[in-house]
Amino acid sequence: MVVTLEDKLKALAPERRERIERAAEQLHEEYCTLRNLRMAKKQTQGEIAKKLGVRQASIAKLEKRSDVMLSTLRNYIEAMGGKLELLVEFPDSKPITITKLGDTEELSRQKGEAA
Repeated sequence: MVVTLEDKLKALAPERRERIERAAEQLHEEYCTLRNLRMAKKQTQGEIAKKLGVRQASIAKLEKRSDVMLSTLRNYIEAMGGKLELLVEFPDSKPITITKLGDTEELSRQKGEAA
């Protein structure tokens, strides 16, 4: 019989389960910034900047921003050796991973027509 994590958590005393959930949330929040993610990967702003062909100051500014273009974020994550996936969740369905934004073939065709 398979025992899931959710089954294990349900079996715990409510106080213990709450402590575990708070600790998990705190750990998650620690990695929710680009700076902390980079630091967890033991990389410097200078190393990321070099891989992206920008100045270190640009990386410092990027890490402080609250609104970043997805392409910029993707480049940043890939410079650390990672892969960015965009997950969409709706209450009434399973999560969906978006692998492409827009129709790049259509965009290329439109650029060619405009030239």
